[in-house]
Amino acid sequence: RGPYCCPPPAAMLVKLETKSNRVKGISFHARLSFVLSSLHNGSIQFWDYRTGSVIDKFEEHDGPVRGVCFHVSQPLFVSGGDDYKIKVWNYKLRRCMFNLLGHLDYIRTVQFHHDYPWILSSSDDQTVRIWNWQSRSCIAVMTGHNHYVMCAHFHPKEDLVVSASLDQTVRVWDTSGLREKTVAGASTPGARGGAPDVFGTTDAVVKHVLEGHDRGVNWAAFHPKQNLIASCADDRLIKIWRWDDSKAWEVDTLRGHFGNVSCVIFHPQRDLILSNSEDRTIRVWDLTKRTGIHTYRRENDRFWVITAHQASNLLAVGHDSGMVVFKLDRERPIAQSNASTLFYVQDRQVFSRDMDKAAGSERMLFACRRAANQMTSGMRYLCMNPFNSSTSEANCLIYYDQDGGAYDLLMTADVSRPDKSQTHQGQCQGICFTARNRFAVLSKDGSISIMNLNNENTKKFEAPNGMTPDNIFPGGNNRLVIKGEDKLVLYDLTSRKVINELTMSGGARYCVWSPNFSHVALLSKHAIVLADKNFALLHSVHETARVKSGAWDENGVFICATATHVKYVLPNGDSGIVHSLVRPIYIQRIARHHMYYVDRDNQVHKDRLNSAEYLFKLALHKRQFNDVKTWIKNGRLCGNVVIGYLKKQGFPEIALHFVEEQQTRFNLALEYGHIEEAMTAAQALDDKDCWTRLGVEALRQGNQQIVEMVYQKTRNFDALSFLYLITGNTTKLKKMLAIAEKRGDVMSRFNNAMMLGDIEERVKVLSEVGQVPLAALTAQTHGLTELQELLAEGVQGVDIGNAIPADAELLLPAIPVHRADAEHTNWPLLMSTQAIFENNLAQAAAEAAHAAAQAEEPPMEDAMEALDVDDDPGAGWGDDDA
Repeated sequence: RGPYCCPPPAAMLVKLETKSNRVKGISFHARLSFVLSSLHNGSIQFWDYRTGSVIDKFEEHDGPVRGVCFHVSQPLFVSGGDDYKIKVWNYKLRRCMFNLLGHLDYIRTVQFHHDYPWILSSSDDQTVRIWNWQSRSCIAVMTGHNHYVMCAHFHPKEDLVVSASLDQTVRVWDTSGLREKTVAGASTPGARGGAPDVFGTTDAVVKHVLEGHDRGVNWAAFHPKQNLIASCADDRLIKIWRWDDSKAWEVDTLRGHFGNVSCVIFHPQRDLILSNSEDRTIRVWDLTKRTGIHTYRRENDRFWVITAHQASNLLAVGHDSGMVVFKLDRERPIAQSNASTLFYVQDRQVFSRDMDKAAGSERMLFACRRAANQMTSGMRYLCMNPFNSSTSEANCLIYYDQDGGAYDLLMTADVSRPDKSQTHQGQCQGICFTARNRFAVLSKDGSISIMNLNNENTKKFEAPNGMTPDNIFPGGNNRLVIKGEDKLVLYDLTSRKVINELTMSGGARYCVWSPNFSHVALLSKHAIVLADKNFALLHSVHETARVKSGAWDENGVFICATATHVKYVLPNGDSGIVHSLVRPIYIQRIARHHMYYVDRDNQVHKDRLNSAEYLFKLALHKRQFNDVKTWIKNGRLCGNVVIGYLKKQGFPEIALHFVEEQQTRFNLALEYGHIEEAMTAAQALDDKDCWTRLGVEALRQGNQQIVEMVYQKTRNFDALSFLYLITGNTTKLKKMLAIAEKRGDVMSRFNNAMMLGDIEERVKVLSEVGQVPLAALTAQTHGLTELQELLAEGVQGVDIGNAIPADAELLLPAIPVHRADAEHTNWPLLMSTQAIFENNLAQAAAEAAHAAAQAEEPPMEDAMEALDVDDDPGAGWGDDDA
């Protein structure tokens, strides 16, 4: 089911608002979500308006920066300030590349040409200059103004420049000669290394001089498509001029500002003019009717500059304390899906389209009422009747926010005959369908009426619990969701009772039901709340980016789109990212691993959805282990995120089935004690540190074989000897004694001899290293008379017997408690990953078979008893003894 919404109309649809020093210049990036603001304190701020964060700051200008402009394709922007310098910056390298010097006073505006390697600048030195930023030279100086030149702009298509000056004139310059001279490769003054003539050159000539303002002109701008120019001045007027090849003349004057008009532009997509002023207002004018449409006011801040994004509906204004990026109207497409059919509004007509078919299956159903003005469409959302299963007839509700809130009820008994449709109208604050032939209307006084399809009131009631409703959403058949501020009430229209209540901070903007009305997702600006059909809370998710739309798939997973990502939310609360987005989308349907969505241009798209990750998690949550095994083998799941998820859910051993990177496999296996998998990974890595860590874990588990191999790999002879001692393996301990002798390691020989109880070897070692008294003492203590006689010469005159205590005991190795044999070398081990996985699958299959057998014809008493038996939540994975 598609979303139903009715966000209250706002004075300004703000995308980004910044707080800073006075903003004098603004520029949008042509493709990326970047905007530059140049400040009166000499700083340039680099913003991402989609995330609302400042990316960088550039502070090399000395004094106010009045002009700034992005290059259309290169990672460059240009700025001009009161230090008489034009600076060209590379925002990727985060530094100024070079300066262009030549102006003799404050620089007011700078602009890159859309095609040529030119920069246009205007200055208080009464000149307009064109620079080649590749050769870093001035190629034209346009003189003629006799006061400060406040702005200069290139025409978006033709070889023209418009400039405005405090000398009360607007001048149009022809730059075709300059283009022919420089773009064709001919020599230019800059290319020759000389400076242009201080009186200007003949490469850029005045084509028209527009006179009519009584005060200094602050701004002039070309229309993007028509031969029109708009100018504004300190006389508080906005003038519209038309020009052709031979002349230019004034068309009309717009009056309404009561202060100096700072800036004026044409809207790039609509027949609108936008202006701002020192009277603290932004005004929107209808270009066709030449009348004012809307005024935005600010309490204390004067406006200085306004600019428009050329590829979207975004606008930006600079004022005394910062910048505001905003929209005149919402860009959200008016659309809703019902099963595989998409209903949407385009050019004020309602169309239907089968999303499973290619483009061209569109069918026009209804015509909508006209917009109140050029600024806004007035339409906010579309409701198709979800309870009508007929394919031949259609019922539609359209909500308008004009006239304080209104609706159209559009009906047709034959979708192939739109000319036979019927229309009913009414006033409301919110609407939605509640049954096949009923819909609810929220009145402005807070009462709710149930209407039939003849637009007749059949029932009227007040909102329950004394709440003040501001919107209503569908709640299922004969059910209604009533919203009042942060509270949502699910109300049964038949019993006239409240079923349940939910609280959602910030209030719900959209309500999205699953196709069978078993689950609902409530969307606010930055949150998603999932509930069942009776409004029992399942989970809530908070998002930093704005939540735009969402739809339920056939598995009960909610797929949502934020401003930056497509994400999924499982009923148990687990969520994750499917992929990122370049621009916002509005999801209408999720079916058969495909996502159907509409963009802001009302284009319908069908993309394959990578559902492997969330279906794997869902199968794990439902303990459907056969599906888990399938997704592990075929889903190409990878990454630390999935590993972390498995560890968090208590199934770390499953991760070993799809982790291919050996270091990760080793760490994971070692962390959870799966020694055989760790052994395999260590052999592939063959790293001393890995072998050491493996040996410690193997010793902890009592895996003598792996400990022995690790000590051999790392040549840890002392630890290996001790291992043979505690396991009673005297045969290999004797080999260690022989190895120590070959290595010439005296201390190792002595230790091995002591652990073996080989007294003769100990005496031999002591005598070889010159410790004859100690050797004789050892021989006498243990009664080795033959060795004692051989060592007698080395201890002449020393009575060794006096050094032997009366209660001396023989130093012999202890007897092992358990002597390992060939069959039982190791202590009991943790079960291997493969065994765990296969055992759980077998157990799950056995449980399923047993349940199926019990479900065939259970005796009555057994069936009654089964009602009181709780499922074992610990059954399945992890039940095997370790």
